[in-house]
Amino acid sequence: MNVADAMTPRPELVTVELPGTRDDALEYLQKGGFSSVPVVKVEDDTETFRGLVSRDSLIENPDEDQLALLLEEVPTITQEATVEELATLMLRERTRRVPVVNGELEGIVTITDVIRAIATGDADGGTEVGTVAARRINAVHAGTPLPVAERELHYADEPYAIVLDDDAEPAGILTEVDVLAVANVVEGEERIGDSLADDDDDWKWESIKSVGNRYLPTRNVELPTAPVSEFMTDDVVTVTKRKTAREVAQLMIRHDIEQIPMMSGNDLVGIVQDSHLLEALDER
Repeated sequence: MNVADAMTPRPELVTVELPGTRDDALEYLQKGGFSSVPVVKVEDDTETFRGLVSRDSLIENPDEDQLALLLEEVPTITQEATVEELATLMLRERTRRVPVVNGELEGIVTITDVIRAIATGDADGGTEVGTVAARRINAVHAGTPLPVAERELHYADEPYAIVLDDDAEPAGILTEVDVLAVANVVEGEERIGDSLADDDDDWKWESIKSVGNRYLPTRNVELPTAPVSEFMTDDVVTVTKRKTAREVAQLMIRHDIEQIPMMSGNDLVGIVQDSHLLEALDER
């Protein structure tokens, strides 16, 4: 299967144009739940692909309003490349969306497109997920304030966290998409650290106030301070290590999710992310 058969063609793409602002990209990412949006510049009726703006870039650069300064240079691919070559590129570059470019933007192919190819049998899906799943699991406590949990996701460099209750049992899952969905664009110098809990509260915001904007700058992006239990998904799909990549891919497409906890009986033993399924196709 080639990239041309899997990609979203240019006429169906939503893009943002230069010059533009962070609000243009944030609105699209919030509504669509995507990880990034392609940016183009039109001059003399000619469109040029300039890069992507990701949800990470928006959250990590809250004081930057100009879209041009939030751009990320990314690898590209051609329509003639195979899905297997695409999987190798995505793994090597640690990217989830690859622009299809041949002088101009012809489309976008995403990790979801690859997962769909595995789910439908257009790409190899016979590998058991127990051989590719991660055994180290990122986790947060259910009572963690959302801004703290967002920082944890960032420093762990993971798009998810399993949410644990007081007995250290899985209670749900929190993802970057959940965080972005409740992010608010604000004006001025207001930040989360300015809304402080009482000294008697379990989470003392006074203790992080001195960190200031190094903790979570929120001049333009503000997150609710409620615990992650209010934003997590508590009806979690799970799999066992014997499930094949195709079976797991089908679950991911059906439930529109990017990672699935792996269980052995009642024990959480790993996590299967969509990127792990790419390893079955990796041609390196």
